[in-house]
Amino acid sequence: MKQILKTTIFHVARWSGLTPALRKVFAGRAAILMFHEVQNDCRSELMTGTSADLFEYSLKWLRRSGWEIVSLEACLEGLAKDPRPRRYAVLTFDDGYRDNVSTALPILERNDAPFMVYVPTGAPTRTLQSWWLGLRELLRSRDAITIDAMGICFFCPDLDSKVSAMNRITEWIHEDYNRAEMLEPTFRKAGIVLSALNDTYFLNERELQNLSQHRLASIGGHTESHPALACLDAVSARSEMASNRSYLENLLQRPVLHVAYPYGTVGACGLREEQLAREIGFSSAVTTRHGQVSDCKLNQFALPRIGVGGKFDTRVAFEARMSGIQSAVQMLMGRG
Repeated sequence: MKQILKTTIFHVARWSGLTPALRKVFAGRAAILMFHEVQNDCRSELMTGTSADLFEYSLKWLRRSGWEIVSLEACLEGLAKDPRPRRYAVLTFDDGYRDNVSTALPILERNDAPFMVYVPTGAPTRTLQSWWLGLRELLRSRDAITIDAMGICFFCPDLDSKVSAMNRITEWIHEDYNRAEMLEPTFRKAGIVLSALNDTYFLNERELQNLSQHRLASIGGHTESHPALACLDAVSARSEMASNRSYLENLLQRPVLHVAYPYGTVGACGLREEQLAREIGFSSAVTTRHGQVSDCKLNQFALPRIGVGGKFDTRVAFEARMSGIQSAVQMLMGRG
């Protein structure tokens, strides 16, 4: 019912012409957009990424609506020094997927749009425990699966049921990030090898080196093994960020000044992680907490982002999230 109400308000605001007025009230000075995969065929990937069509539409909409697409560093500098009421948009990609180059990069080039890619060490080295890729492969290849750790059997013969199962299992893991390891026996029985999926989906070291030399690209850190940092002791959490930074700097032969916390929720990172990022020498850190950036309330080590794709993979939803309509709806519904 709540989702129906949200969707209705999105459409009413869009077609009644209220969007510009709401933008003035609720939108911030800057928005950091978060992407993962940019897919040509979202259905075959169980609607887990952003469609290439929406990705290109989003860039054109931003420019048409008066947002200036800039690098993260230019955005932070502008918020600190530029008194003019400009609005900045920053494009970020998590994990370092191959389609960020094969599919997204030509679109970025056509639109002359700078971007940041946050890369965990385990992606190019193929050691990442990418349970989300394994889960997607499991659901995509079977119409019935049993997740032993949950004690649940899912019957999912069509796209909608597969997406629903994917979402339910993912939510279960996000309730306790340590549960991700409990999927390994299921993957092993199904013959799913995560290192092979890493090789298919993530950039390798040479490809990452080439991308880092692109005039529009910046590379940021995303820890060594993509853990929920808040679940680790302080020494391990520091090592995850510092080792990843050293790896990327040695590989790319350039400074790595920005980091994205894995998962990025309140339960996955907090004040301790912000302090560690400062001590290690990063200039900024992004979360996955929804919101835009205001220069008067700027915490460079807990920057919010706006996710694009997945269940938000529609033009209407994108415009609503960018214009501030979602913030207005949440206030009306008493959710802050």
